[in-house]
Amino acid sequence: MSITVTVKLFAVFQEAYKVPELVLNFPAKTPISAILDRLIQEHPELEKWRNVTRFGINLEFVNPDTEIQDKDEIVLIPPVSGG
Repeated sequence: MSITVTVKLFAVFQEAYKVPELVLNFPAKTPISAILDRLIQEHPELEKWRNVTRFGINLEFVNPDTEIQDKDEIVLIPPVSGG
């Protein structure tokens, strides 16, 4: 069974993909960390952000091993700076 999620992109992720969000399909019971794995596989320059990216599902921060569900809204949040 496949699930579909919307991934909101910010900062370096948005710069890599040149779009504000992606709609992706994954197998059921996929951990949210697999989304980051896929983005890094598609854009290897994102590897340096692997250990500092936080995860959110439907406006709540979650652990990397949290399973995603169909129609979840996912955010990957790298460290941000600015003023």
